[in-house]
Amino acid sequence: MIDQGKFNVLGVQISAVDYTAAVERIISAARARQPLGASALAVHGVMTGVLDREQCHRLNQLELVVPDGQPVRWALNWLHGAALPDRVYGPTLMLRVCAAAEREQLPIFLFGSDASTLERLAQKLREHFPHLVIVGRRPSQFRQLTPQERVELIDEIRASGACLTLVGIGCPRQEVWAYEFKDDLSMPVLAVGAAFAFHSGQLAQAPAWMQARGLEWFYRLTREPQRLWKRYALLNPTYLSLLLLQACGVLTLQPSRGQPPRTPKLYG
Repeated sequence: MIDQGKFNVLGVQISAVDYTAAVERIISAARARQPLGASALAVHGVMTGVLDREQCHRLNQLELVVPDGQPVRWALNWLHGAALPDRVYGPTLMLRVCAAAEREQLPIFLFGSDASTLERLAQKLREHFPHLVIVGRRPSQFRQLTPQERVELIDEIRASGACLTLVGIGCPRQEVWAYEFKDDLSMPVLAVGAAFAFHSGQLAQAPAWMQARGLEWFYRLTREPQRLWKRYALLNPTYLSLLLLQACGVLTLQPSRGQPPRTPKLYG
């Protein structure tokens, strides 16, 4: 098990962990009914913290932020000598957490996406984990919630008996959600990105050889060029340039640059 703590990557504190340590952190908090915000960040997720100081603060308030993308793992190894042998890929982390929740009979709640995707996802999870207890699911409304709706959602999840909530509403909304809901829910909130779409069969994952070489972004770009081209054309070169500046000691963005949000976003 590898858990070296957190290290600064462009002002965002990334956890240098492996799958075993990440699952143990999440499941331990679920057992104890303790709040824990967790997310798997690729380059896009890190850059949201670089470009938005409020988002930087939110990310750095999450207890567990794992290196979802190979370039984020490479940054930990290059800048901090973490020597991580593999990334902690969000969709795989989700399955490993579900397997552990099944073993320990810890009920889970699914939040995000749409109703049909959640139905397919729940079906697929039950096929893989027959004894996994899914006590509730709620699709996203794809808008900001009113304060009353937020209270109702918290009450629904707590009343379900869930010990763990999985959130799939896309970056950066899901990290905002984890930051804003984890304490009131008093349980781990795991933001898993596109894992809902992957595991429900809605989207295909990149081949393993592309994932290993940090080319998953290119595969996704070929599948959704209109939605993703700006993200990768602008953010990937900026990420690499800033990493080089941090490695050379020319510019180091500090976690302290984050600013507490002035108002909640209440995504739902």
